[in-house]
Amino acid sequence: MARKGKVSRKTKETSINVELNIDGKGKYQIDTGIGFLDHMLEQLSKHSLIDLKVEAKGDTHIDLHHTTEDTGIAIGEALKKAANKFVGIKRYAHRVIPMDETLTRVAIDVSNRPYLIWKVKIKVEKLGEMDTELFKEWFQAFSQAAGITMHVENIYGDNSHHIIESCYKALARSLREALEMDPRSKKSIPSTKGSL
Repeated sequence: MARKGKVSRKTKETSINVELNIDGKGKYQIDTGIGFLDHMLEQLSKHSLIDLKVEAKGDTHIDLHHTTEDTGIAIGEALKKAANKFVGIKRYAHRVIPMDETLTRVAIDVSNRPYLIWKVKIKVEKLGEMDTELFKEWFQAFSQAAGITMHVENIYGDNSHHIIESCYKALARSLREALEMDPRSKKSIPSTKGSL
């Protein structure tokens, strides 16, 4: 069964369409109207091998908060739909990703119990036009909508661009592993409860 998800999310603040394929090749077509967020979502797709198409229009004349948060929600919802009730997945994964002077660790549990631990300090208020406090909002929205427990920790680093990019790359590689089909358990739910 193809693990694909499609979500259209429309509110008074945003209009977002997402299509994704967990078993893709990392192809992406991203247009959120926010350059730095586009760059991060391209990294997410490329390094997770999840094909990702995102079209977003939002009230960016106010600020970038609603578009950022709702994009995280829509991608998370599409991922959860595509995951087919988490049957046969490996469930747990973690990655430590270096990016020049920066080192970041992400650990996830695709458990249908969303929770975010965010231990990331950024030294600047903006990257491009994007307020750096919005990155936590994106990770929070994504983890809640996808049903993923997620621990994101920047161990060290100086360059704020590298710090945030390493967070997305570490998430991508963690998703790639956790969502892989377990060859020893292809038809079962990875939980003693029998469901996630």
